[in-house]
Amino acid sequence: MTEFPASRVLRIPAVSRVEGETALRLLVQDGTVTEAHLAIYEPPRFFEAFLRGRAHTEPPDLTSRICGICPVAYQMSACRAIEDACGVTVDGQLAALRRLLYCGEWIESQTLHIHMLHAPDFLGHHDVIGLSRTHREHVERGLRLKQAGNAVVELLGGRAIHPVNVRLGGFHRTPTRSRLLPLAERLRAALDDAWDTLCWVAGFDFPDAECDADLFALAESSTYAIESGVPTVLPYGEPVRPRGFPLREFNDHVAETQVAHSSALHARLDGRRHLTGALARWAISGHLLSPLALEAAREAGLDAPPGRPGGPGVAVGTVCRNPYRSILVRAVEVLYAVEEALRIIDAYERPEHPFVEVPPCAGTGHGATEAPRGLLYHRYVLDASGRIADARLVPPTAQNQAAIEEDLRRTVQACLDRGESTDEELARVCERAVRNHDPCISCSAHFLELDIRRTHAAGQ
Repeated sequence: MTEFPASRVLRIPAVSRVEGETALRLLVQDGTVTEAHLAIYEPPRFFEAFLRGRAHTEPPDLTSRICGICPVAYQMSACRAIEDACGVTVDGQLAALRRLLYCGEWIESQTLHIHMLHAPDFLGHHDVIGLSRTHREHVERGLRLKQAGNAVVELLGGRAIHPVNVRLGGFHRTPTRSRLLPLAERLRAALDDAWDTLCWVAGFDFPDAECDADLFALAESSTYAIESGVPTVLPYGEPVRPRGFPLREFNDHVAETQVAHSSALHARLDGRRHLTGALARWAISGHLLSPLALEAAREAGLDAPPGRPGGPGVAVGTVCRNPYRSILVRAVEVLYAVEEALRIIDAYERPEHPFVEVPPCAGTGHGATEAPRGLLYHRYVLDASGRIADARLVPPTAQNQAAIEEDLRRTVQACLDRGESTDEELARVCERAVRNHDPCISCSAHFLELDIRRTHAAGQ
């Protein structure tokens, strides 16, 4: 085995396919990884602070600027929280249009991750440029799928990035049925592309791995949760019995703390590590996917997800906890989102009014939706004039950081145990392990710096 000095630093500059600026620091003592820190060093953005004092109508537009990849998730969570505070329910065709808009974001964001960020890891390429030289048709298919998702967001939201047509209670204007029909034609072609993508991804080689965190996602009683649901936990190491709690109790269960090595907060669920996102959604609500999506998942090699045929809270089936296989679940979700978008368009009738009024009032509101990367929670406290007195936003990546760090620690430890300990080997597996979880650190520069410190006992 290669000999290393007592203290050693490994740096990897300008690594692409990680969204945002972060550093990874590993401490290895006598061959054991004792610390793994995902150190997000981007400056705080203070959205919760500058939302205070704003009118209750402003959060959907302001918070969408937090992320250029999933602005719809922020808009929908903000709308649901403010509407909850004001006692307003949006249903019928307006709710269906919101779900359609969210489907568009799922299609484009998940497709971006699958083809541009994650697939190169499985096929031996450093980036999508290299991938395009050997798998051009797959990259082109991914671009078509992403464009289809962008088209949905642009039509309903007014533009593909940071939509401007969303407002409290619905939309500034709604499309006619005739405007949606050309979009349906495009989505029918996208359905074939989504199926082909899943078949392609199913052929990847998936290393054995397991995430030992609790799984956390929204759940609905009769449909795959996207834009609403009840927070539901599937504990690790216990019988498969999902348990839910009211959204208003989110803050009683999910606690955020500041850690010294990161400018981002870390979240724990009832004091335990938890993971949100595709694996959690599949485990908790996979049985509610459409028959087509479930058939595709079976053909792709995904075991049947847990279901609840035996009664409430009793689930049967297999929980997928392998982070490498998350790309399979995301491909299934793209297929489902395309199919769901087509279903909504087929049943669409233009509502009489594009929105319902949301008059200001004093109150506290909670809203949560399933961003592509996981559960996104908003809470707002309003005064009698509708001004925001307090705001709390809990993004998926903040919730996933502890699980990612433990996953990194275990992954590197396995490499060391196998004798894989060169700079290049450890850097490669670390980057890949991070990308399995698709963290949305920010929408700015892509940078991962790996810092490994090794120490040895005296005399060794």
